[in-house]
Amino acid sequence: PAAPGVSVTRREEAADDGRLARQIESSGATMMQATPTTWRMLVEAGWKGKKGFKVLCGGESLSLDLANNLLEGGNTVWNLYGPTETTVWSTAGQVAANRGVISIGVPIANTQVYIVDTNMQPVPVGIPGELCIGGHGVARGYLNRPGLTTQRFVPNPYSGDSGERLFKTGDW
Repeated sequence: PAAPGVSVTRREEAADDGRLARQIESSGATMMQATPTTWRMLVEAGWKGKKGFKVLCGGESLSLDLANNLLEGGNTVWNLYGPTETTVWSTAGQVAANRGVISIGVPIANTQVYIVDTNMQPVPVGIPGELCIGGHGVARGYLNRPGLTTQRFVPNPYSGDSGERLFKTGDW
């Protein structure tokens, strides 16, 4: 069972725009976490949300048009980023209307984010690089995949702890 005040929706309801919208309303929910695909499904079905409803959006890239549609209903929208290898969320940022760009936000507690070149050197602001994540949420590696673990989980050159690692996300 879910914790008090928490509503968990079954897969069949979550995949049906009308049923999901009714579930949100009937449960009295004040926030929900879903992928952009699910939020788009709800918006296209006419769901508007309500003032102060918290939209937590992660798992896929959040488009500007979807963010603006979600903000129209008075909702607050948060863009969440984090590969499975580092935890469900590594960064979070509140989205403002008509900004032109959607940021992945800032690192959550006990998380560090670096943008580096192919030599693992930090790149200047505005220069593309690979996003690497360090901190308490970084996994130990891939089960039974030592080669891939070595490739993606690398020593953290920015830490004084020789055992700390970074996860190379592959995202630029």
